[in-house]
Amino acid sequence: MMENTHTLQNMFNRIDIQITRWMADYSLKILRFGLGVIFIWFGALKFFPGLSPAEELVRNTTYFFNPDYFLPILAAWEVLIGIGFLSGFVTSKFQRLTILLLFLQIPGTALPLFMLPEVCWTNFPFVLTLEGQYIIKNLAIIGSALVLGATVRGGRVIPEPENSQ
Repeated sequence: MMENTHTLQNMFNRIDIQITRWMADYSLKILRFGLGVIFIWFGALKFFPGLSPAEELVRNTTYFFNPDYFLPILAAWEVLIGIGFLSGFVTSKFQRLTILLLFLQIPGTALPLFMLPEVCWTNFPFVLTLEGQYIIKNLAIIGSALVLGATVRGGRVIPEPENSQ
């Protein structure tokens, strides 16, 4: 019985090592791809009036700019961020600029939480509307950008730090 447990544990460890190594090898690429797709998709929708679910939020929070001019600029900005992340598959040359563009854009996405709380919360501070959830998910985008930013000088994901020294 003890040998079966030991064999099962060894098999689990081998599988765990393989999965962890696969995640270390591909996670940054998948993260770059995912962010690129999100920014291109959400940005491109803003080029076409009425298609982006965020259009009204943008119009109602950036009233100090003419939204008819601001929305296409924001759309281009977001598409450029997406292209920057996707370009990371070819070269990391533009990753710093891409992350800078993202961090300049992100604070604007949080404006509705403060300027339009009635649109973002059904029960402050715990229950978000769909619009509020759309905004809060940007915390994951910020974290993702930080992870990618940590790699611009050659950083990487290491599956077994004690074995890489």
